[in-house]
Amino acid sequence: MNINDTIVALATPSGTGAIGVIRVSGKDALEKVDQIFEAYNKKTIPEQHSHSVHLGKLMEENRIIDEALATIFKGKRSYTGEPTVELSCHGSNFILQKVIELLIKKGCRAADAGEFTMRAFLNGKMDLSQAEAVSDLIASENQASHQLAMQQMRGGFAHEINELRQELLDFASLIELELDFSEEDVEFADRERFQELVLKIQRQLSYLIDSFSVGNVLKKGIPVSIVGEPNVGKSTLLNALVNEERAIVSDIAGTTRDSIEDEISVKGIGFRFIDTAGIRATENKIEALGIKKTYEKIRQSQLIIRLIDTSKFLIDSSINEEKINETQNEVTALKKKFPDIPIIMVTNKLDLLEPGQQKFIKAHFPDAIGISATTKQGIENLKDTLIDNVNTGKLNNNEAIVTNSRHYSALQNALEEINKVQEGLNLGISGDLLAVDIREALYHFGLITGQVTNDELLGNIFSNFCIGK
Repeated sequence: MNINDTIVALATPSGTGAIGVIRVSGKDALEKVDQIFEAYNKKTIPEQHSHSVHLGKLMEENRIIDEALATIFKGKRSYTGEPTVELSCHGSNFILQKVIELLIKKGCRAADAGEFTMRAFLNGKMDLSQAEAVSDLIASENQASHQLAMQQMRGGFAHEINELRQELLDFASLIELELDFSEEDVEFADRERFQELVLKIQRQLSYLIDSFSVGNVLKKGIPVSIVGEPNVGKSTLLNALVNEERAIVSDIAGTTRDSIEDEISVKGIGFRFIDTAGIRATENKIEALGIKKTYEKIRQSQLIIRLIDTSKFLIDSSINEEKINETQNEVTALKKKFPDIPIIMVTNKLDLLEPGQQKFIKAHFPDAIGISATTKQGIENLKDTLIDNVNTGKLNNNEAIVTNSRHYSALQNALEEINKVQEGLNLGISGDLLAVDIREALYHFGLITGQVTNDELLGNIFSNFCIGK
């Protein structure tokens, strides 16, 4: 792409609506728009004040295409850091495409994906991590992902990285200076202070790397597997949680033979619920494949809801303790199979039990949450328990959280190089060898915020944006 071109794109979603906004940006943006826009105040677009809005007509020669508003941003005082005009038109697909077509005929180029935000980065309006957060903000579907994206757009952990990078750069400069006076055998960089800085950087990088496990799931939605025997009520529970008939419900055991996923927001946190195939011994090859996939989904989960059908404990209207013991053993086996994944015990179908029977079940499963997926009794209590099992401390305290896998990889590489620097300091190696590892660490720091970039990296990042952003 040529960043000197004046670019145009639809900035609002395609489809008929009340209005549609067309964004034009580039050094000639005001002049290009002026060729098709006639303001009712009779002034040309370049004559209007920056950050002003004007009503006028969009013209194709002598024919009026639409009556629209032109919002003008002059100089570097715009999102992209270059002259920009936004045209708010009526939301007809014909009108919007016609206006874009006219602007292209006047010399504009159709913008590539993410090109407006790329220009904002290249023009110093934001660093690379902030630019990436724009895409996350657009994609945010719950309070947690929105908060993480906003935090990153405000600078997030980039401020900390820049400070650490600058301190490391200052020491690197002193060590490089020593190399110029190697024959005099002098030290400009205080090795004790440098050791303290290295330890500080190690602590901060380790903290940020650890935060990724929280940030990534909060951003994408926390995966929760709903597990249990066939016909225990997993599909009914999924429908109750998402408040929609999402999964097929049947009294025929083994109905769900593949996993079904849906996402909801619980108190601002996104959860991805996975309704898995019922676990039991079976000779049906298709059902067996579903059960195998269930175990794969469980391994990918952050939480497990182990659903128990309390009605199966009823034998001739009495509680059968043998059945209870069997279930307790199955739960123990599940915990052994997945020791690192928290399991939330849920006893279902309580609406089929007498109050005394419910107390008896509670005594045998004291940590379980009692519900009726059919009547939605206890569903809110289950949602509260889900929140309690999610580590939202960093989010609630507005602490820096890493959510981007590219940043995570760069931080890991930077820490690896810093560890090499510390090892070199401990061994008392020469400044020229220390300088090599320091440069590598600085390189990985720079990749995060954009001090170090290349066309391939930028193309990969911004290709995931929508065209109008």
